Amino acid sequence: QVQLVESGGGLVQAGGALRLSCAASGRTFSNYGMGWFRQAPGKEREFVAAISWSSSSTYYTAFVEGRFTISRDNAKNTVYLQMNSLKPEDTAVYYCAAAYQRTGPHTNYDYWGQGTQVTVSA
Repeated sequence: QVQLVESGGGLVQAGGALRLSCAASGRTFSNYGMGWFRQAPGKEREFVAAISWSSSSTYYTAFVEGRFTISRDNAKNTVYLQMNSLKPEDTAVYYCAAAYQRTGPHTNYDYWGQGTQVTVSA
């Protein structure tokens, strides 16, 4: 089992920035590809970004590319999502997820966190 705990969400004005963190425990973190997803009210959960276990590959959905950056620190068992130039349409619950030795937007992730709320005011 892998336990994932997100933090760093909150309320921010449009144009502002937040950094989300996802702390993992339970298994060897460096064996897992990590992803960030989000779900806005009334909408399906959607892929945001992902990073391979070695950080050699990163993936972004088009509507965040150039504004969001995913990174990880395997020594701290943590993955981050730096979100800049936030827009009201970025408002959602953000989830991190882990997949054993794979990653990407179409991967079936094995473990999920509980989510952290991000609200961007106009």
